[in-house]
Amino acid sequence: MNAQCETILEDLDEYVVQLEDFRETLLSTMVMVNEIPAPTFKERNRAVFLVDRFSELEMLNASIDEKDNVLGIIPGRRGDRDILVVAHLDSLFDETVDHTVTLEPALAIGPGVSDNSLGVAVLGTLPLILERIGLELDANLVLLGSSRSLGQGDLEGLRFVLDNYKRPFTAAVCLEGVKIGRLSFSSIGMLRGELTYKIPEQYDWTKFNSVGAIVDMNDMINRILEIPLPRKPKTTIVMGQMEAGTSYNTLPVKARLRFEIRSESDEIVSDLATRINFLAEEMTSKTGAMVRFKEIARRKSGGTEFSHPLNTIGREILKRLDITPRIAPSTSEVAALIDKGIPAVTIGLTSGESAGELEESVLIEPISKGLAQLAALLKAIDIGCSNES
Repeated sequence: MNAQCETILEDLDEYVVQLEDFRETLLSTMVMVNEIPAPTFKERNRAVFLVDRFSELEMLNASIDEKDNVLGIIPGRRGDRDILVVAHLDSLFDETVDHTVTLEPALAIGPGVSDNSLGVAVLGTLPLILERIGLELDANLVLLGSSRSLGQGDLEGLRFVLDNYKRPFTAAVCLEGVKIGRLSFSSIGMLRGELTYKIPEQYDWTKFNSVGAIVDMNDMINRILEIPLPRKPKTTIVMGQMEAGTSYNTLPVKARLRFEIRSESDEIVSDLATRINFLAEEMTSKTGAMVRFKEIARRKSGGTEFSHPLNTIGREILKRLDITPRIAPSTSEVAALIDKGIPAVTIGLTSGESAGELEESVLIEPISKGLAQLAALLKAIDIGCSNES
C-alpha cells in the first residue's frame, strides 16, 4: 500500500472522533425519513423529502426522475470523474404500518430503520459529514436514492439511472443500515419466484379428492425441498412467505408461496426454476387447481475479485477500525452495478437486530465508525487506492 493510501488509514481515528457528535443530526434525519412510508413502487413522498434535502444543501442537479429516483451531485474540485453513492428508498413496510421511531440511549427502533432509512439519511446528510471532517474530493459524488429496489421492484430504479446517466462511474458504494463490517462486492445468482394456487369456483371436490390449498401447497413445498441440491457450486432454496386460508372452518381455495433460489451458478438457478415450473404444471394436472409459477426477479452471479484494490482497501479500513470484515455475496444494488462492469461494494453503517420486523432496530454507538468507514472509502476511491493497475 502506498503512502497516500496509508494516510487514509491513519486519519480514521480522527474521523470517528469528529463524527461522534454528528450522530444526533443523522438520527433526526433518519427519523424523518422513516416516518414517511415508502413501500416498493410508492416511494414518491420519501423521494420528495430527499430531493428537498438535497436542494437545501445546495447540491447540483437535485431532481426526481420518472421512476422516482432522487439524484444530487456534490461537485469535486476537478469534477473529471463521478463516484456513485446509492441507498435504496423503498421499505418492506406498507402505509398501514405505524412508522414511528423510538429513540433510546443505545437504540433506534422502528420498522425500516435499518433497511433502509439509515442509509437514506446518510445520503441526506453526506455534504455535512464531509464538511465536518474537512474532506473535499477531486471527483464528483453522485448521490442516488434509488426506487423500486426490493422484491418485485427488481432494482428497476437503479437500472434506469445506469442506462441513462451520461458519464461512466469510476466506482460505486451502496449503503445499507446493517451490518457494520459488511463488504459485498459480488452477486450470487438468484431468482425470486412466486407460486399461486387457485381452485376454480366450479370445483368438483369429490372427483379430485382435494383437501384445499394449504395441504396441496404444503405438498408442493415438500416436493421442492426434495429436489437434490449440489454442495458445489453452493445452492439453496429459501421458502420466504406463504399465504392461505381465511378461517377455521372454511376450506382454503387460494394460496401463494414466495421463494428464492440462490446459487453460485446461473445455470443451476435456471434449471431449478424449470423444475419448479414442471412441479406446478404436474399439480395442476393432478388436482384440477390452477397452479402457476411466476418469476419476480433475477440476479446474475459475478463481481470483482477478493484481491481487487477496492475490496482490499475496504478490508483494511475495517481492520483499522477494529471491525471484522464480513465478506458475503449480495443480491442488492451491487448486482445492477456488476451487470454494468462498475467496481462496487455494499457496506453496512451500524449493527442492529430484528431486520424485516416491526421492532427492527439499529445501534447508535457504532454509527460514527460506519460514517468514518464511508468517508475513508470515498477518499480511497478518489485518490486511486481502489484502482486496478
